[in-house]
Amino acid sequence: MAAVPLKLNGVALALALQSYSTSNLVVELSRQFYISGRTGQFSANRAILCSPSTKPYTRKPPKCSNWSTLNHGPLCNRNRYLVNNSSIDVSVKVAATDPDLHFEPSRRCIVLDIEGTTTPISFVTDVLFPYARDNVGRHLSLTYDTTETQDDIKLLRSQVEEDLKEGVKGAVPIPPAEEGKEEVIAALVANVNAMIEADRKIGALKQLQGHIWRTGFKNDELEGIVFDDVPKALEKWHSSGIKIYIYSSGSRLAQRLIFGKTNYGDLRKYLSGFFDTTVGNKKETCSYVEISESLGVDKASEILFVTDVYQEAIAAKAAGLEVIVSVRPGNGPLPDNHGFKTVNSFLAI
Repeated sequence: MAAVPLKLNGVALALALQSYSTSNLVVELSRQFYISGRTGQFSANRAILCSPSTKPYTRKPPKCSNWSTLNHGPLCNRNRYLVNNSSIDVSVKVAATDPDLHFEPSRRCIVLDIEGTTTPISFVTDVLFPYARDNVGRHLSLTYDTTETQDDIKLLRSQVEEDLKEGVKGAVPIPPAEEGKEEVIAALVANVNAMIEADRKIGALKQLQGHIWRTGFKNDELEGIVFDDVPKALEKWHSSGIKIYIYSSGSRLAQRLIFGKTNYGDLRKYLSGFFDTTVGNKKETCSYVEISESLGVDKASEILFVTDVYQEAIAAKAAGLEVIVSVRPGNGPLPDNHGFKTVNSFLAI
């Protein structure tokens, strides 16, 4: 019996497949997907949305009717088809009759927060911050005359001057260098400790912290911690061609340190880049506009941003990004009726 042309027009395909014989299905799919030289379009939930229209063969189709000798290639079974090595579900259960069916947006990039998203908040508050606080004096003393530390001191001086004008709690004047190294360091330590205590998201502090933590990671005194699901998800996304980025208030150096030496090894091989507050405050929409323009996507909605902070989620959504809120142990509560999709594991993304 000759095969009846199979019209791959959305959900009609899912219904039609139920009555197609296996051999006829092979012939028709081969003709419309292979012979035509084009590929059908699939939604994220595996439903076929559209495909090339039926047209005359442009070249002789393969002899697919001999099931015993054909190398069936991508055909798995009547309800699954393989496109780019991914099994595509074309069964009727794709909610062909569901009028409320919503398709996931196309994702080209995923941008991840760190604290409370990839990494427990406790690692930052109970490990990284205390390490920086306890070692700031030693670090400044050992590296005081280096260009890097002098640049750090210059930034801190500028920040403290602003803090003093604004009456920021804990800010103390930093004496000029002529008054001696020890006096300068003592004032710097007092200001840095006050900044850490207040968990301030400022560049001068984050830059110095990154330099202090670098020593800790180098001396095996520090090791980054990520949730158990993070490495598997990073590998899955990376292998599917999705670009993965980090956006954190911590410096880019600190980010590379955390992911370069974790409880699961070096995870930087899965990451395409790092953003810090040099692109803007994480609670401001313009920061996410800057990121989307930097990543070169056609639409901001092609970027998924994952964070645990509601205000960051609001800002990213306003910039057009897709947003998912991370719910992890130790994270703060979200407002009622916040309106965002939430996950407690990256494997759910």
